[in-house]
Amino acid sequence: MDPIVEVVALVLGFGAWVMVGVALPNRYWRTSTVDGNVITTSTIYENLWMSCATDSTGVHNCREFPSLLALSGYVQASRALMITSVVFGTFGLVAALVGIQCSKAGGENYVLKGRIAGTAGVFFILQGLCTLVSVSWYAFNITQDFFDPFYPGIRYEIGEGLYIGWCSSVLAIAGGVCLTCSCKLGSQEKFPLPYQTRGTVYSGVAPTRSVVASTYGRNAYV
Repeated sequence: MDPIVEVVALVLGFGAWVMVGVALPNRYWRTSTVDGNVITTSTIYENLWMSCATDSTGVHNCREFPSLLALSGYVQASRALMITSVVFGTFGLVAALVGIQCSKAGGENYVLKGRIAGTAGVFFILQGLCTLVSVSWYAFNITQDFFDPFYPGIRYEIGEGLYIGWCSSVLAIAGGVCLTCSCKLGSQEKFPLPYQTRGTVYSGVAPTRSVVASTYGRNAYV
């Protein structure tokens, strides 16, 4: 594989890993909607870890969720998936730094480096899938409650944390696919050379001594 493609894949994976780290503690996974409210005195916004509120004067007040088991099932699953995504991304970055061709780690065994790069691609793909499932499941519950006419609680809208998570999943899957393709090319040598013999072998009857003597001393251009 082209080393430039591998470097681009590594950059995509690193960017996805950073964006997961940004989306995980982001406070705006969902925000209370102003649709249908004439007067709004406060805004509520939540993420996987806490619920916050701000009033018209700009005062913020945050409260962490006191119990894990008291949370909804999709919130608990989203927590686990996001943390798993960070772990997969960390393993993927370490493996990619070792497996890419321009890296000196791992020696000159390009077959092994290609397999390590393919493994890194699998980790990046798993990272992207975990993030995608987490944010999509969370967003599904937001939209389900928003459009339910009989829902008695507070209606929320999708926050910026989910959009960051979606972007992260796309980058991770794209980088993982590029690195996984390098695993197929890693079974070949980096610079394969065709086999060549040291000299040219001619088949036929050897010339007799008289023929050799008659041609000795002739001009090569005649």
